[in-house]
Order: sequence, then C-alpha cells, then structure tokens
Amino acid sequence: MGASDRQLRILHVFRAPLGGLFRNVLDLTRGQIALGHEVGIFCDSSTGGERATAVLGELAPRLALGVTRVPMSRYPTFTDLKAQVAFARHRRLTNPDVVHTHGSKGGLYGRLPARFDTGRRYVTAYTPHGGSFNYKPGGIEHRIYMGVEAFLEPATDMFTFESRFIMGRFEAYIGRPPKTNHRVVLNGVADDEFIPIDHANASFELVYLGELRSAKGIDTLIEALSRMKLRDRLTPRLLMVGSGPDEQELKDMAARCGVAAQITWSPPGPIRTALARGRVMVVPSRAESLPYVILEAAAAAQPLVSTNVGGIPEIYGPDHSHRLIPPNDPAALLDAICLALSKPADARTAEAIDLAGFVKRHFNLDQMINGAIDGYRTALEARRGVS
Repeated sequence: MGASDRQLRILHVFRAPLGGLFRNVLDLTRGQIALGHEVGIFCDSSTGGERATAVLGELAPRLALGVTRVPMSRYPTFTDLKAQVAFARHRRLTNPDVVHTHGSKGGLYGRLPARFDTGRRYVTAYTPHGGSFNYKPGGIEHRIYMGVEAFLEPATDMFTFESRFIMGRFEAYIGRPPKTNHRVVLNGVADDEFIPIDHANASFELVYLGELRSAKGIDTLIEALSRMKLRDRLTPRLLMVGSGPDEQELKDMAARCGVAAQITWSPPGPIRTALARGRVMVVPSRAESLPYVILEAAAAAQPLVSTNVGGIPEIYGPDHSHRLIPPNDPAALLDAICLALSKPADARTAEAIDLAGFVKRHFNLDQMINGAIDGYRTALEARRGVS
C-alpha cells in the first residue's frame, strides 16, 4: 500500500447527533469506512433521542475507534470541563491520525488540547456547519464566539467549509489562515436520493421540516398563513414536522393567529415520507449554512419556497436563485406560497426537476467524502511529512 493509500484513523467530534451536522458526519463516516479507514465518533449523550441511539447502535460494530457519548451542553457550562477531559482521555486511547471536529462545540473540544500541543503527530480538521458564524454580527455573543474561533485557529490544520457562505464569514471575521489547509467541501447527496417524490397521495398543500426554534423563522410562516386567511380567504393545510425548544410557543402563536386548525404537528421522521405528504415545502429560515433538508428536497424534485439566507443560493444556482425571498418578511412569504400553489402541478414539477439536475451536478456524495480524505492527507503531509 502506497503512502497516499494508507489507512487512516479518523475520530469525528461533535455535540448533538441531530440535523444536518449529524447527517454529514454519518455520510463521511460510512464513506470513510467503505474506503478502508478506521473511524470513531465522540458526541453528546443527552440529545438525539431514540433515533440517534438506534443509528449509532447500528453503526457501532463497524467503528474501529468506537462510539463514545458523554454529556455536552449547548451553551458554555461546567459540563464542558468534564467533556473536555473525557475527550482528551479518549483521544489518547484511540490515537487517531485525524481529529475531525464539527460545529462550534465539537471544534472547541477537539482543538483546545491541540492549541497547547505543538509537537503533536495528529492533525485537526474543523467544519463549522454554520455554528457560531450564524450569530448576528456586532452582538456580544458574536464577538465572544469570534474571539474563541480566533484563539483556536492556530490549532487547526485543516478547515473544511460546507458552503462558500460560511467560508466568507470566516474570512471576514477571523481572516484567511496563511498556512492552513483551507477549502470548501460541499455537502453531497447520494444517487438514490434523486428519485422524484410521488405526491399522488399528498393531503397537505404545505410541509415544513426542521427544528422548531427561532432561527428557522417558523413564526414568519405562521404570520403568512394568518395574512393569507384574512386577505385571500385561503387556508392551506400545513404539515409541521420537527421538534425543538420553541414548539409550545409556536403552537400558542398559531392559536392566537387563528390558523391552528390548519397545522398538523408531527415528530421528526424520514424526510421522503414527509415530503410525499405535502405538495410544496416551505423553508422560512433566518439563518442557515448549507442545509441538508433543502439539498435532499431539491434532489427529490420537491417544489420549494425558501428564504435567501446563508448557502441556500449555492443550492439553487444561477437559474433558480431569483425565486428566493428575503427572511423575516411575512408578506413576501405569503406571495411566494400563493404563487407556488397557483401553478399547475406539472409546472411546479418541471421547475423542481430542473433544480434537481443542478444539485446532482454540483453536490455529489463521493466528491464530499474524497474531498475530506484529500484534505486530511494534505494536512498530515504538512504536519509530519507523510500522506
């Protein structure tokens, strides 16, 4: 086996086994195992629920470096110290070539020890997944988190940005590291995800999939439905699929706005099952990086209404990005939903199929997996003279 083909030991470090970040780690992990590498996962034990437990349990026998889960908090607490110690112990035991950190908290746990270990043989990789870079610039929290990012930058051998948007944010607030492996590795979807969704049995006009929290802009969607009911006497049915800290608050808002009867709330589940139940997916987000939910829906030729935030224009490409609407604008969202629902079904489908073609050309799963591996090897070569 040549140096460029040698087996790597890769440890993925992140907090919550939820959402797009978890999907990205799972795809990388499975792809890296298929290429013959030894892989492990270090993540939170208090989030993810039964689905995360089942997925990680199914994957565990194939993980040479194991699955280790310890309590991790979303925001800074004393729990961080225990998790940090647990990670340092686990890294010593598993002796990885690569510590690939994901998200702000994973980036902290995985890179902080490296900040003080200049003679280390392993390399650190960091994929922000939005994280702290999605905070509104200028606020106290943003300044604190950017300070942490700047402190950890020298401990990072490789940055992999999942979107050009987040890379731009990093360069604007931290700067471009002059000696660091620094690249965009776009999220990718598999070939079997490009089978178009069948809406023959759809019972909802609209569907939302994602976390139920402020950054997702669901309150804007509820407000748009309320205005549509008053202005147009239209009451489209909405399937709300997800969970999160603001669920009860959003349900209360829907009741106050007089649209509660239009909304059916459903826990997270398989995305294709949910998409088949709603003719148009609505994404009213205030902040995103490169959301998997849009990649998956676009690949499946699901008609979409979305805001123009983060890396979403990268998914839409030059021929479709004009359809994106500004965030925090219930009137614009209302008009976009009405336009989408008023189009003949075949016109909506043709538009969605065209977007699926763009996604298939630019967001390839194999390219994502190979891009990460290539980055690891480049970083290892720079650190210890091997590839």
